[in-house]
Amino acid sequence: MLHISNLGCHKGDRLLFSDVSFELKPGEWLHLQGDNGSGKTSLLRLVSGLAAHSIGHITWNGPPPDAEPTPPSRADMRAHVVYMGHQLALKDDLSAFENLQTHAQINAQTIDDSQAMDALAQLGLRGREHLAVKVLSQGQKRRAALARLLVSPAPLWLLDEPFVALDTKACDRLTHLINQHIDRGGMVLLTSHQAVTFTGQGHAYRLAA
Repeated sequence: MLHISNLGCHKGDRLLFSDVSFELKPGEWLHLQGDNGSGKTSLLRLVSGLAAHSIGHITWNGPPPDAEPTPPSRADMRAHVVYMGHQLALKDDLSAFENLQTHAQINAQTIDDSQAMDALAQLGLRGREHLAVKVLSQGQKRRAALARLLVSPAPLWLLDEPFVALDTKACDRLTHLINQHIDRGGMVLLTSHQAVTFTGQGHAYRLAA
């Protein structure tokens, strides 16, 4: 369970948001909403551990009673979270297959060739697994990055506008994969300008300063 308590975020002298509190339990999803510049991406980066927070608390399984919560370590975050941001973090000269293997190694994961190939196939890249990323379309690049979700054991998926640049078929495929993750007891925290709905218990949370 992800527990967010009184979280706030500044960007320079500007307060992006404050007093953000919610819980996300296994089998649940949350659609993070807000105007452009409201801090949606910043909140996802705080939860992912890519940015440090100084206001409020982010904990797993709730804060301990009558005690100051201990912030999760980077190792904890790697174990609990897989993050997909605007920047796809793909190396253009490597293939989709090589990028997936490299990402797994960086995150101390072990995946075999069949797992990598199956993940790419599920995202619609069958036959393109060994092409250099630089020759793929923008939608194909995003699908190559999204394949990380399928080889990660992390229970929480953090998705920042995951449907951008995807065609209708790819959007349907991604929705199906998110539903499968939730049905298996996973959690999803995402931003999207589109209306979204998935299986399991879900709701929207709107950011405001």
